[in-house]
Amino acid sequence: MDVQFKIPESVLVVIHTAALEVLMIERAGERGFWQSVTGSKDFIDEPLRATALREVGEETGLLVAAEEGAPGLPPSHLRDWQLANVYEIYPVWRHRYAPGVTRNTEHVFSLLVPRDIPVILAPREHVQYRWLPYKDAADLCFSPSNAEAILQLPMHL
Repeated sequence: MDVQFKIPESVLVVIHTAALEVLMIERAGERGFWQSVTGSKDFIDEPLRATALREVGEETGLLVAAEEGAPGLPPSHLRDWQLANVYEIYPVWRHRYAPGVTRNTEHVFSLLVPRDIPVILAPREHVQYRWLPYKDAADLCFSPSNAEAILQLPMHL
């Protein structure tokens, strides 16, 4: 059996409206763990933007067009903040990574969406969602890097 470990490089995508309401999603199997969209690269050479687009689609059902004029949200609505957070992987999740891997590099993006956009959660990953003013969303986050990114949102509009 070939064990496939997670790559310790991921994206964090803060999904928000023009009014700074932030989409928060609750993790399945870990009630009370609220977060933005997150996810690791599927393969080492996967471009970070592709990882962000894939994770947004998988976790929320939202489609961002790969190019202008294609179906989905305009690609310009997905912004790469050129910001990377390096953090210690929580011990409870380290078994998902190769032995000895204890740190992850998380690249921050934001996605501007209309408030009334339909959200369809991946039921194996998330159980509910809510829209909150950005400061309230930051307070709800279990991840310090996610909370900090949400608080920086006004500077990235």
